Amino acid sequence: MSFFGVPLSGLIASQSQLQAVSNNLANLDTVGFKDQNVNFSDVFAQSSLNNGSNDPVQTGLGVNASQTTSDFTDGAVSATGIASNMALTGNGFFVTKTATGATAYTRAGDFTKNSSGQLVTPSGDLVMGYPAANGVVNTSGELQPIQIGTGTVIPASATTKFTISANLNSSAAVGSTFASPTPVYDSLGDAHTLTVNYTKTGTNTWSYSVDLPTADTGAATTTVASGTLNFDTSGNLTSPTGSVAINVPTLTDGAASMNFAWNLTDSSGNPTLTQTSLVSANSTSTQNGNASGTLTGYSIAADGTVEGTFSNISNPVALGQVAVASFANTQGLLRTGNNDYQATVGSGAASVGTAETGGRGVITGGSVESSNVDVAAEFAKMIVAQQAYQANAKTVTTFDQISQATLQMITG
Repeated sequence: MSFFGVPLSGLIASQSQLQAVSNNLANLDTVGFKDQNVNFSDVFAQSSLNNGSNDPVQTGLGVNASQTTSDFTDGAVSATGIASNMALTGNGFFVTKTATGATAYTRAGDFTKNSSGQLVTPSGDLVMGYPAANGVVNTSGELQPIQIGTGTVIPASATTKFTISANLNSSAAVGSTFASPTPVYDSLGDAHTLTVNYTKTGTNTWSYSVDLPTADTGAATTTVASGTLNFDTSGNLTSPTGSVAINVPTLTDGAASMNFAWNLTDSSGNPTLTQTSLVSANSTSTQNGNASGTLTGYSIAADGTVEGTFSNISNPVALGQVAVASFANTQGLLRTGNNDYQATVGSGAASVGTAETGGRGVITGGSVESSNVDVAAEFAKMIVAQQAYQANAKTVTTFDQISQATLQMITG
């Protein structure tokens, strides 16, 4: 009899809800998992009958599972201490490429490195992002696998400029000397100690010589540049201005000739040499060269930039930047397993960019996003689904009893 279909649809609906609850609980510890819930809609028979009040006469035919929705609220961020792990808080998905070349999206940031030094998901999918050249990320280029191999090398870079911040004692006697040593690097990455020697020659006047050891240059003299420093009555350097050009034509290690500038002002245009009554002293010295170095570690910044630490320099260098995709309708995404999603017509095309831009979320390095399944809520849903199943089963039993009674009336 047709009315059996109504409680049977209820049984199927309750089974669907129980299946969703069990799947949520099974993925309680799955990184980046998003809780699912089954939504239902009622089924009515179409009827052209109306009652005396001209109201339609309709009879319900049960229930359908109309939609499965995902809860995309953030899960808790759990620190792992693993540099390759990432937790995405807020809107967006990491972009990956599968072994077949297909693009997938995930919230699970439990990434590791493969034997080629590429970031990969536990299933081996490549984590995609924007490449970096000489420490500069190109976000307008095509997405590429994020490469952070430990064999990454920064080549040697010759010094092209240096700056010394120092004070010369205005009360010093004529003939007094002071020195400012600073390291510089040649094209092979070898370090040389360059020394600026100052000698007071008169009131507000000092001579200087820039020296390199003859063992480094093979020259007969250590001096590679010289001149006079003039200060005003307030101790400010008046000449020379800007910078002093220095040339070292030969080096005994076979490196190229060195041409660099001694900058006499800082980035704000203020002189870096002063002459006051304080004792002569050096404060800081900087230069832009470096020896060759290898990658010793890395970390992930909030915007997804992978910052490498190298053995030869103190400042981190960008190795690339993780891509983040957002969608107009996240409920339209298709789950494909392994914590992956695929774009569909319902979700719309992915809008790919970087974290902290375009409404996309923030990345926490060395962490993962935990499942957002709420155990208490799932048990509550389980109880409701169980009671609904039992009630519909009781309805089936009742209909069966009525059917048997009806048959007995007919055959009796």
